[in-house]
This record gives sequence, C-alpha cells and structure tokens, in this order.
Amino acid sequence: MTSEDLHPTADEPPVARGVVPEKPALEGLEAKWGKVWEDEQLYAFNVSQVDSREAVFSIDTPPPTVSGHLHPGHVFSYTHTDIVARYQRMRGKKVFYPMGWDDNGLPTERRVQNFYGVRCDPTLPYDPDFQPPAKPDPKHQVSISRRNFVELCVTLTRVDEQAFQDLWRSVGLSVDWNQLYSTISPESQRIAQLAFLRNLSRGEAYMSDAPTLWDVTFQTAVAQAELEARDYPGSYHRLGFHRTDGQGDVFIETTRPELLAACCALIAHPDDDRYKDLFGTTVTTPLYGVEIPVLAHPAAEMDKGAGIAMCCTFGDLTDVAWWRELSLPTRTVIGRDGRILAETPEWIVNKNAFETIAGRTVFTARKLVVEALQASGEMEGDPKPTERKANFYEKGDKPLEIIGTRQWYIANGGRDEKLRDRLLERGRELEWVPEHMRHRYENWVEGLNGDWLISRQRFFGVPFPVWYPLDADGEPDYDHPIVPAEEQLPVDPASQAPQGFEESQRGQAGGFMADPDVMDTWATSSLTPQIVTGWERDADLFAKTFPMDFAPEAHDIIRTWVFSRIVRAHLENGVLPWRRAAISGFVTDPDRKKMSKSKGNTVVPTEIIDQFGADAVRWRAAMARPGMDSPFDKAQMKVGRRLAMKILNASKFVLGFGSGGEVTDVIAPVDLAMLAGLHEVVVEASKAFEEFNYTAALEAAEQFFWTFCDDYLELVKERAYDSEGADAAGATSARTALRLALDTLLRLFAPFLPFVTEEVWSWWQIGSVHTTMWPLAEELPKAGDTELLDDVSAALVELRGVKSTHKMPMRTPIVSATVTAGGPVIEHLRAVESDLRNVARITGDLTYREGEADLSVEAELGEPPAKKK
Repeated sequence: MTSEDLHPTADEPPVARGVVPEKPALEGLEAKWGKVWEDEQLYAFNVSQVDSREAVFSIDTPPPTVSGHLHPGHVFSYTHTDIVARYQRMRGKKVFYPMGWDDNGLPTERRVQNFYGVRCDPTLPYDPDFQPPAKPDPKHQVSISRRNFVELCVTLTRVDEQAFQDLWRSVGLSVDWNQLYSTISPESQRIAQLAFLRNLSRGEAYMSDAPTLWDVTFQTAVAQAELEARDYPGSYHRLGFHRTDGQGDVFIETTRPELLAACCALIAHPDDDRYKDLFGTTVTTPLYGVEIPVLAHPAAEMDKGAGIAMCCTFGDLTDVAWWRELSLPTRTVIGRDGRILAETPEWIVNKNAFETIAGRTVFTARKLVVEALQASGEMEGDPKPTERKANFYEKGDKPLEIIGTRQWYIANGGRDEKLRDRLLERGRELEWVPEHMRHRYENWVEGLNGDWLISRQRFFGVPFPVWYPLDADGEPDYDHPIVPAEEQLPVDPASQAPQGFEESQRGQAGGFMADPDVMDTWATSSLTPQIVTGWERDADLFAKTFPMDFAPEAHDIIRTWVFSRIVRAHLENGVLPWRRAAISGFVTDPDRKKMSKSKGNTVVPTEIIDQFGADAVRWRAAMARPGMDSPFDKAQMKVGRRLAMKILNASKFVLGFGSGGEVTDVIAPVDLAMLAGLHEVVVEASKAFEEFNYTAALEAAEQFFWTFCDDYLELVKERAYDSEGADAAGATSARTALRLALDTLLRLFAPFLPFVTEEVWSWWQIGSVHTTMWPLAEELPKAGDTELLDDVSAALVELRGVKSTHKMPMRTPIVSATVTAGGPVIEHLRAVESDLRNVARITGDLTYREGEADLSVEAELGEPPAKKK
C-alpha cells in the first residue's frame, strides 16, 4: 500500500454516511477511513483545548530505527500501543500520541554506505556537486567528506521514514502526525545538547581517558548496554613464565597468546596454596623477556585452567578490574584498527620478537606468536581447542577489543552506589505491565560495572557541543572545554567556531579544535519524553503531558531505552519520565525462533495487510498477551478476517430489522438475558483495559459476539421481523435489544478493529466511533437472567446436533421433540419457547421432561426442504 492509496485525490466523492451498503466488504476500508481521519484531524492533540494534566493520556511512542527492516513483531507491538490509545480516547482522555523516527547512528550509516556505495572520510573537503555512483558497489566504496556523507544520510532517511509512515497509517495507528519528530532534527539536537550541557554543569557528564570496549570494524566505542555475549571458537595455550629467582617456570593457560606483549602481571587467588610463595616475586614473559610481578586477587578462579592468569591491558573486563584495583601499568599493543601497534613499545626487552607481529591483525599475530612460542620451547604441548564466550557489539561481527580512549560518560549508578540505589527505587515506583518485568530492570541496574559511555566515533549523529582550546604547541586542553550558551543551541562545532574565535583559528596553535565525536543514538532517544512534551520549548505542553502516562517497549530494550530514559529524567527532572511501562514479547516464527532478516524467517508486514486486511492483523496482534512471546503463522490472520467480516454482515442483518425503541421497551426474558450478559462483558473488558490487559478485553468481547451471532440473533430474528404481528411489543423488545447490543459491541471492538467498526458506525450513527465514549455497564439493564441464554444456547446445540447426526440441513423441520433437563433449565426454555420453536423449526409437539442429567434432546425430523434450483 502506498501513500497515494492512503491519501486519495480530492476528486473522490465524500464518504457516504447513513447508508448501509448492499454488499459490505473489507477491501478498501483502510484507505477510505485513513483519509477521513486525516482530513478531519480526528486524532490531533490541541493543548489549548486541555484544561488540566489529569485530562491527558500521553504516550512515549518508541521511535523505530528507520534504516531497519520491519516485521510482524513491530506491527504487533505498535498495535498494542494503539489499542491502549484508542481505549483511553474513548474514556474521555485527550490522548497525546506522537510518533518519531530514530534516524541517526550506526544502522543508518551502514545502510547509506551499502545503498550508495560510499564511505565517510572526514579529511576530505565538502563537494557541493557530489553525486553518488550510478551503480553503487558496497565492496568498492567511494570516499566522500563528512558533510556529503551526512547529506546522503538525511536523504535516505526521508525515503525510509515515508515508507514507515505509510505502513503505520495502513495499520490504523491513531497517531497525531502533527507531532512527528526525528532524533536528528534541529530540535532534537537542541534538546540533546542542552541536556548534555546541564549534565556537564552538574558533574554528571564527564570525559575520561580509560579502557574502552571497541569495535574494530566500525571504529567506535561501545557501551555496556550494547554488548552481546556469543560463543567464539578458540584454543587454550599453556605458556611458561620464567621465575626470576631461577626456580623454574610458572605455567598459565590463555586463549589470547597475541596479548602476551601486553602482559603486566600474573594473578592468582590469595588462598591458592600453589602460588602463595610466588606472591611478591617476579617472572619474565616468554618471547619478550619483560619482568612482571605475581600478585593476589580474590577474583582469580582457582579451578579454571592453571588457577593463575596473566593480566593484559586489555584482554577482557576482568583485566580492566585488576589493572584498576592493583594500579598496574598500561601496556596497550592493539590499536583502534584492530592491529598490533606498528612501533615496538619501549617496555619490550626482546624487540625482534615483537617486530614479527608489528602491524599485523590480531588473528595473524596470534598465529605468529604461537609459532614463535613453539619454536622457543616456551609453550607446553599443542593448542587445545575450546569454545569461549566473547563480547560482541550487538551489530558487529568480530569480538570487541578493549583499548584506552578518551570518551564522554554520563553517571548511571555504575560507579556511584547512592545513584544506583536511587535508580533502583525509581524502578520500584514505576508500574510495570506485566509486573515481573521489573526484575529485568533491577538485574540490569545491579549488574552495572561502569557509567554510561555516550560518545561514538561516527559521523551521522548529534555532535557534542564542545570545543577545546589549543595550547602553544597545538595540543588540546581537555580540562578546560569551551561550551556554547544554551540559547545558541543547536551547534555543530565541526563547522562553527566557538565564541571569541575565528574559523581561521581552527586547528592552529593558540586556536581551537572541535570535539570529533557524536553522541550515541541512545543519548538522544533517552530524551524522547522531553523532546515530545516540549521541555524548555513549550511550558504549557510540558506541564500537561509530562511525566508521561505510558511507555511501551519490547523486553530486550529494558536495559537500554527504558533505563536510559529513567536516568535522564531522574538527573534532569527529578522524577520518572512516565507512570507506567508496558513490555511486549517477541513475535517468533512457528518454531519459536526470533524473527530476523539474517535468519530469513521474517514476513513483510505490507503483504499480510494487503492479503488479510489491517483489522485481521490487529486482531492477531491483540491476541499476543503483554510480555509474552507469540509464534506467528499467516493462517491465524484468517480468524481475524472472519471476525471482521462477521461484524460487517451481522451488523447489516441487525440494522435490516428497522429501528427499535427505548431501553425500557426491552421486556422479553431472552432479550434481557442477552443484555445482562453484555453488561457483564462491559464490566470485564473495562476492568481488563484498566489493567492494560487488552487481550483479556478482546477475548471477553469476541466470545460474547459469537454467541450473540450464532444463538441470540438466530433465536430472535423471526420475532424481530414480525413487527406487525400479534406480539408487536416482543418485536420492539428484540429490535431495541439488537441495536443496543450492536452499539455496545462496536464500541468494545473499536480499539482493536478500527476500520470495520468505523465503517459500520457510519451506517447508522453520527460522528466517529473512535471519539464516542467507551460503553458503561450502567447503559445496559442487568436485571436479566444470564443463565437463561446459556441454557437456550445448550438446547440449540442439542437440537442442531440431531440434524447434524442425521446429516440433514438445518432448515429441516422437527415434527416433535422432548427436552430432558433440570427444573430451572426447563423454566428458562418455556420462557423462550416461541423463539426456540422458530429458530429450531419445531412444527409439532415440544415436551419437557425433568431429570437430573445434563440437558438432552430426543427429536423426530420431518422431510428436509426441497433444494433450490
């Protein structure tokens, strides 16, 4: 479905209202009503029409990564949010429901590189006439300037954003598209830079030159929240370190022999009797002859390998902890490009040994080091294959390295126990749907081992609003950064000079340099509550929408998006960013494997919408319970489509009986029983929605609807038609009950199936069903006996069963029947005997026999009706 489909031309005739079509159909409803809703601005939020914060329900909608690929999981989770939004709107709330696009960061850069066949080289000058290659080759990318690259990013994201918007419109999201934003827009950049400067002024943001998780492929730092532990093949190598007292060798086992040149200590557990006499002594490293100490640390694992390990700067996060706690020297041998340093470090004694690996990749260096160790006799035996866990960037293909770099951080409790406790308390203040998802949040916060690294060595992102003065030697003074005034934001230090300097002083001694990095995309999207509610932009909007009411997300981003927004709101506003977080599960393939493009098990959302209709897809989405994973099967869409089609046809049937009367005109026992049952459904569905259990609300409405169609509607149709007969009051009772039930059911289904319910509503009601009030139980009489309809339904099952058993059509008359049941059941059946005879086509005697057993029927069938020619 294209944007043209969703926005038909002005020449098309206006939508007909008050007319029941001769042949109702689902096809075309998305385009028809999507245009009406847009033209009428049905879902627009006007803050000037809002009296108080209590009148608003505001939603922090996740901004999807527009460079990504959508699958049914996205459609399901965003539909869940829309269901809640539509319910709250019908409850009388002014719903603030914005949409955004997360369009900066690494995913977009990768897509641009592959799509256009280019790569960014910041050293190149801007080319105003640049045109991307006519035939892009991702394997032979053309180098372009940073500004040219960013322009291509903006161009492509606009195309992607339109495709996303078209999809969300076709799904029927009741978003206020006037509130659309992107995380790279000037306003988002202003908010991100403003929040950063506030963090900096309070000491919550700081720069540190420290060990950093680094992806050598993408040449950028990686935060703890972006780590992914994966199995990685390796081998154990048993290496002999030489005791300087001449008492032999100390053997360690390592999977990373290429880091031997970076070794700065051997570490064992203080209680390990094997090494107690070594603590405080020194050894020399194999190959390189560097003297290092043997030290004790409680984190050493006595039962792993040899029980003693080399500490290198840096092989893993344990090395970082030992290095920091034991004040060890920094001996980095791996550069940002993932290669061994080209120059031999000054601490290496045997320089020739290092020169053989200088400038090599880690993989090649490992091979060469093992060969050298085997030749020198300093490795015992052959490498022993093993499988180890290695940290990967979630979007990367190679294990991360740890290298020393200068990065920006924001305090998040990783190093401040008081802040960590306060953030844990915030998690307990938050309402979680479902409740157990709180534990995932708490586990993440309690497991933090460092602050939030927010800088990235990329190009398409929000630049840090920071410059550094250069001293007389042209070296940057990082301790005295230059920052702009808040009213100057947003700024781009790469193309703007700081106040008091001229552009000609950029990079010159005594001049300035711009901070070269951009903010992590989470550093901007962590501020979506502030961006959309007008923080420091629109005081009235902010007061009436913040803190927000609802934050929907998937459980895999609790550690990233949920946590980061809580951190920013706590630091800046002193509150939670929203009152409630609702967590959706994954939509998996039928084998319960997570859908992903790489696995080839995804389904294109537009295909299922085109094939089954948006309402059918939304029905299936609503059947995925909050927090629960749900296997996806296309065939399930048929069930939702059948329900939508039944609503069309049953509604046409009900409206075909003509108008009814007032509620007081409902007098027939079975009519009162049906409405009493519907009264209970309204109570149950409303309670479920208030608990954000949309699935239970749908199940209650749907179960009643099918009983209503299959039993009640069939039961009373003859009476409803016979308005001129002897029982005119009975006919009015049926018609009134039917219309009252239809009115209520359409409103119950409206949040789930917005297109078909709006279509039917337009046949006989004024305005939109989506701005009509949610049904209240008190609108319906509850004096009816709900068991009556249950008993009638059971009798109909038995009477129909007799015909099915004899393979006779349902129109076959029953010339006599005997019903055996308990006394109260028989009373119920006598009360509706006229309707029962009509629907079951009982033409002769109908007798009742009281018994203890369940309801049963004995019947004699007449001749089946003649087949129509």
